[in-house]
Amino acid sequence: MRNGFGVAGIAALALACSAFGFASPAMAQTMVYQIDAPARAPAAEAPAAEAPAAEATEIPADLNILFWTQDQRDYAFRRMEELAPARVVAHGDHVLTLGQGGPLDVSVEVEGESWDVDAYMADQRAASLIVVQNGEVRLERYALGADADTRWTSFSVAKSLTSTLVGAAIEDGYIDSLNAPVTQYIPELAGSGYDGVTIAQLLTMTSGVRWNEDYTDPNSDVALFNNVTPEPGIDPIVTYMRTLESEAEPGTRWQYNTGETNLIGVLVANATGRTLSEYLSEKIWRPFGMEHDAVWMLNAGGREIGGCCISATARDYARFGMFVLTGGNGVVPDGWFGLAGSRQADIGAPGRGYGYQWWTFDDGSFAAQGIFGQGIFIDHSRGLVIASNGDWTTATSQAMGARRIAFYRAVQATIDAEAE
Repeated sequence: MRNGFGVAGIAALALACSAFGFASPAMAQTMVYQIDAPARAPAAEAPAAEAPAAEATEIPADLNILFWTQDQRDYAFRRMEELAPARVVAHGDHVLTLGQGGPLDVSVEVEGESWDVDAYMADQRAASLIVVQNGEVRLERYALGADADTRWTSFSVAKSLTSTLVGAAIEDGYIDSLNAPVTQYIPELAGSGYDGVTIAQLLTMTSGVRWNEDYTDPNSDVALFNNVTPEPGIDPIVTYMRTLESEAEPGTRWQYNTGETNLIGVLVANATGRTLSEYLSEKIWRPFGMEHDAVWMLNAGGREIGGCCISATARDYARFGMFVLTGGNGVVPDGWFGLAGSRQADIGAPGRGYGYQWWTFDDGSFAAQGIFGQGIFIDHSRGLVIASNGDWTTATSQAMGARRIAFYRAVQATIDAEAE
């Protein structure tokens, strides 16, 4: 029996789960840039995990994660399926073994000081940190009561997994191409601002549809879409998004839009006829050899939240990064991650961009990111994956994010020095 919010409350919970990765949620509505137009059977519900009895003060009562105390977040982030409905993403019998590589002696420079890994983890309030190079674990640490078997919430890291399922659906023939109109797979959006918007433009957040992501404004879209009354047979996010109008030519403007990440999940589920949990298990979790089941939180309509809220172990997040390094093992079209992980939209940040629901760097690396310090960093040129989970003191922090990138760069530099 769950301690938490039930189906009716999970949409509000998901609101905070899908917050902006590089800047603060309150700033997200200002992150709008002009760009060059590009070419045009339900799964089982997750059982509540066995857990030690919690103090009453550790169990969040507020629906908004941004108002949880740090102790409540530490407690809840490793057991989200106890607080809200979720489906299992089943693993298979085969487990991809992670080899043991040589220890990685890495330090990161922060404002003139040299931090070792322990100091970095303490700064980040990291629950887990794992560095895998060429299939071997070079560094693995845990804190905040987590260990190698602990599932931890992904927040917006899930966006990158959902976008990968778009690639799988194209490879399987369920989706014609990225140039197909969104309304072909979500017909309820016909007659809305999404007329003429392609799947590629949805993936890159360049639809041009009006959207206000101001988390401080009770009349913003990101606040109002939680008040929608579900219609029979229609995902609640579709009910709201089809009321929106276009205000820019599709493909000409990047604007962070939480609602659109959830539409991508609806699109994949409609195209494949499967839940996202089933499809992720079928295409990646089982065949690639994840070690543990994951769980995926559901919205008020009983569907997975496409832009948020998978819970998995740090090692399985790292294995997903390894899956990406392989190019997708034939699950996605050839060259998929070369496009998905490269700049498709200008976000106005030097050296960075936005791909298919991935944050990109101009050196060819890219990352999945979620609030409170969740991340998967991928560097194909070095065979490198860095997976981390945590509970930052605030949902987003430019300073914490900068230090995380500094750690990524320190690992890259250490690997390069080893090769000399």
